[in-house]
Amino acid sequence: MSDPNSDVFVELLIAKWSDRFIAWLIDFIIISSIFAIIVTSIFGTLHVEWSENMIVSEGTSYIPVSVLFLAYWIILEYKSGQSIGKKILHLKIVSIDGNPPSLFGVIISSFGKAFLLPIDMILGLVFTNQKRQRIFNKIGDTIVIKIQNTKNNSENIKYKKD
Repeated sequence: MSDPNSDVFVELLIAKWSDRFIAWLIDFIIISSIFAIIVTSIFGTLHVEWSENMIVSEGTSYIPVSVLFLAYWIILEYKSGQSIGKKILHLKIVSIDGNPPSLFGVIISSFGKAFLLPIDMILGLVFTNQKRQRIFNKIGDTIVIKIQNTKNNSENIKYKKD
């Protein structure tokens, strides 16, 4: 995000852990509600009884919801850098240099929070706290920043003709 021919640097404001958690919680409520509606419309209830022929452990029942979370975050965060929760809290996922994240970076980051969030978060706090990255953010070279509201602030915008 900085011009290599310039000594001017763009300052990225790293998002607080608490803001990121609230954004995640908003996304969690949205996706959990959608999943509940889907399951209820298919089975008529949220309490699905598995037959003896189906080999499903109770511990793997979170996998379909996690896949839905993964798809949600990949689509929204790759397209705009923001999920609904991030948009509400003015947060954005970007590459470590402040540019839009790569698809690989978004997939890796999304996988960590969809499937392994407690481990991802704890290891991130221990090993990458300076940049407030989860481990999967670190692997994907992404960071979550707080974006400034630039609406109706045309005095800070410079226009340059080609």
